[in-house]
Amino acid sequence: MEKKIILSGIQATGTLTLGNYLGALNNWVEMQDKYDCYYMIADLHTLTIRNDPEILRKNTLNLIALYIAAGLDPEKNTIFIQSHIPAHTQLSWVLNCYTYMGELNRMTQYKDKCAKHADNINSGLFTYPVLMAADILIYNADLVPVGQDQKQHLEIARDIAERFNSIYGETFKMPEPYIGKVGAKIMGLQNPTSKMSKSAEDPMDKILLSDTKEDIIKKFKKAVTDSENKVRFDVENKPGVSNLMVIYSIIKNKTIEEVEKEFEGQGYGNFKTAVAEAVIERLEPLQKRYNELLENPKELMEICNKGTEKASKKANTLLKNVYKKVGLVINE
Repeated sequence: MEKKIILSGIQATGTLTLGNYLGALNNWVEMQDKYDCYYMIADLHTLTIRNDPEILRKNTLNLIALYIAAGLDPEKNTIFIQSHIPAHTQLSWVLNCYTYMGELNRMTQYKDKCAKHADNINSGLFTYPVLMAADILIYNADLVPVGQDQKQHLEIARDIAERFNSIYGETFKMPEPYIGKVGAKIMGLQNPTSKMSKSAEDPMDKILLSDTKEDIIKKFKKAVTDSENKVRFDVENKPGVSNLMVIYSIIKNKTIEEVEKEFEGQGYGNFKTAVAEAVIERLEPLQKRYNELLENPKELMEICNKGTEKASKKANTLLKNVYKKVGLVINE
C-alpha cells in the first residue's frame, strides 16, 4: 500500500524551542515509519524579514543538524533546503496568478507581521501564503502538520488548488491538516496564554534546545503558575500549570490524568523541578548528537543533496504538468 505524503518545514531563524520540538519535531519522528515524509528547511520564507546572511546560512545548517539529532532518519525522510529546489518559486508565481488580493488581505498572520515589522512591510509578507501553498501542492501532499495558527494558510492552499483544478482539471491533491493529539501548541513560560516562540523577547519565556541544564532549571523554577498550589489541568483558569502538565505528559508519555495523580498533594516547587529534570533528560542525547553533527558540515550537506535530488524529481514532474496546463511551452 502506497504511503500518504506529508510535507512540513521550519524557518531557519534562531534556535528552536522546546515548543518546536514537542509540537513539531517530536511528532515528525513518530510519523516517519507510517508516511512518506518531506521535511524542508524553509529558508526562502525567512527573507520576509532582514537577516544577517552569515547567520542565516549558519541557522540553516544548524536546523538540518537538529532535524537529524531529534530522530529524523535521512533514509526514511526526504530532508532538503527549500531554496535548493527552484520549482517552489516557479510554481509560486503561477499560483500567484490564481490567488485574489482579497484572500491575502484576510490573512491574520500578514496583519500580525505588518504590526511587528512596520518598517519593512514588503510584498513577500503579503504573498507568503502563496509560496507556502506551492511548497505543499508541488509534492501532492496528503497531509500537512499544522498548529491552529497555521490552519488559515492550509485553507488558502486548498482554495487555490480547488480553483486551479476547476479550470484545468485534476492537477493538485487537496491537502488535509494533520494536527497532533497533544502538544500541538506549547505555550510560553512567562506568558502561558501565547505560544512559545523562538522570537519571544523575554528569554525566560522559552526553553531553547541549546539551553544548558542550569538555564532549563532556572526557567522552569520561574515559570508563571497561580496561587492555588495544586497540580490540576484547567487551561482557562490555570494556563501556566496546564502548560507545564502538557510538557511533562508528552515527555513522560503519560496522560494528563496520570500527571495529576502523580503530583496529587504536592506543591508547585516539586512539580516544576520534575518538569525541568524530564526536559533535561530528554534533551541531553539530542544536544550531544547535534554537536557531533555540526562538527561534520560535509555530512549534513550530503544528506541535503540526497534529499534535494529526490524532492526535485517529484516537484519538477508536477511543475511541468502545471506549465503544460496553463499553456507554457515545455522544452521536452
